[in-house]
Amino acid sequence: MISSILLAAAPTVPTTPAWNPTVGIIISITCLVIVLLSTRIEKPLVGPKFPILPISIPTFVAAMAFGHILGVGIVLGLTNIGRL
Repeated sequence: MISSILLAAAPTVPTTPAWNPTVGIIISITCLVIVLLSTRIEKPLVGPKFPILPISIPTFVAAMAFGHILGVGIVLGLTNIGRL
């Protein structure tokens, strides 16, 4: 049942872009912006401290995860409108 639904939806799925330096730059910039914004949260220093940045390790990991999610969304959105 589920496989027939997935096979029926397969022709409607748009193609995703292959990785290239532009995709890497977009995801890197979004990760950097989110890490910089994470210093503005209420308690960025809860947990083990990061030795270089003024945030904790859990905050850094969460910021990187959210930055990748946001970056992939931007890449897919730009691909969908034909800009990438």
